[in-house]
Amino acid sequence: MIRQRTVRQEVSYTGPAIHTGTVSTVTLRPAQGDTGILFRRIDLPGQPTVQAIAENVSRADRCTTLQQGEAVISTVEHLMAALRGIGIDDVEIDVDGPEIPIGDGSAACFVKMIQEAGIVELDAPRQIVKVERPVWVRVGDKVAVALPYDGFKVSFTFTNDHNHPVLGDLFAEFDIDSETFCEEIANARTIGWLSELEALRARGLARGATAEMAVVLSENELLTPLRYPNEPARHKILDIIGDLYLSGYLEAHIIAIRTGHKINNQLARAIRAQHKALERV
Repeated sequence: MIRQRTVRQEVSYTGPAIHTGTVSTVTLRPAQGDTGILFRRIDLPGQPTVQAIAENVSRADRCTTLQQGEAVISTVEHLMAALRGIGIDDVEIDVDGPEIPIGDGSAACFVKMIQEAGIVELDAPRQIVKVERPVWVRVGDKVAVALPYDGFKVSFTFTNDHNHPVLGDLFAEFDIDSETFCEEIANARTIGWLSELEALRARGLARGATAEMAVVLSENELLTPLRYPNEPARHKILDIIGDLYLSGYLEAHIIAIRTGHKINNQLARAIRAQHKALERV
């Protein structure tokens, strides 16, 4: 039997958020078995909570936002990816603001948090969500497919739709386990296009964005050195891992082209719906 796992001790991280521009502290706390991933807004009256499940996603525009009643918390995807990548089933997450800190645009700071806290096994068995039949979502030229697979594998194709002279089309594919996640995926940063910055800020996004939070690109140049030749594709895999953890502890092969948070959430909801339907049979 594979047991559920939580963090051994409390650990905190403080930093700026990319969209709201606020500075927040996120604290991971040990949790009992079958708690799942539970966010708590400790800055709000009554400290309301929101469970990290796909149905609680209220917005998926450039980040994933969870909402349950008065509790709203955005940009959860990188932290969720670190929890799934390392294999944390249960944790209570206190946040004193509306958005998770962004760090350097990767999941590295959250991996460090979990490693500092340590990991402990619980008595409860891990609840696996296993894809039994193909599930897919398609919107125009964007597509995400979940196939039956003994494990968790993600394949992503990044297409150079901006016709950037340096970036090009990119591909990445990994069987996800803790070692692979930490060494090959966690350090991959999000992309920031200078040409989109003002438009994003007009929509209330990227208000706290700085050059230290992303791989920055102008129309003709790569302004930030890449950590990997295919770093943008690896970061998209990171996002997929985080967004699909909202469907549960998934076993599947995910194949995605041009996807973002919105389609990731649609696929997570479809996977949960299939899993619930099969449980009733």
